Amino acid sequence: MNRLLTAQQVKRALARLYDAIAKSLPSDGRVAVIGIRTRGETLAGRIVQRLGEDFPDRHFDHGVLDITFYRDDLAMRRGAPLVRATEIDFDLEGTFVVLVDDVLHTGRSVRAALDALHDFGRPTVVRLGVLIDRGERELPIAPDFTGRRLTAPDNKRVQLKLKETDGEEGVFIIRKH
Repeated sequence: MNRLLTAQQVKRALARLYDAIAKSLPSDGRVAVIGIRTRGETLAGRIVQRLGEDFPDRHFDHGVLDITFYRDDLAMRRGAPLVRATEIDFDLEGTFVVLVDDVLHTGRSVRAALDALHDFGRPTVVRLGVLIDRGERELPIAPDFTGRRLTAPDNKRVQLKLKETDGEEGVFIIRKH
């Protein structure tokens, strides 16, 4: 496992992602920040916390989306899928949604997330924010907000580690399973 980004570089990438999101928010209306499980969930939580600090007079809904059953590769995965709860306890109708994920590669996880998201209502708009964009899409999906762009060989995986889930911060390149 090789380190691509240090904890400090992850912090700067998250700051760039946050700044881009904060600048794009509508001046009024409902806003929801929804993280894709697992690390997108943590990133979304950090973004919502900072939005609350920077915009104390506004309310920001925060949700978590599990995309397990919406994946197009579910049948190809070994073992039983790990399914966790989706936590969206607010109406998405008429809401400006920022969908947050950790690493964008092929676009398939985001496609699954969009399918899952629409089961909860019809947002006014959905914008995609990713901490790491590594390119090489298989689907025509692009982030609206990006913390950092990286390249990696196709036979490798780019993995974000966060203190909350992994005990350390950084971006690593690892061999695909």
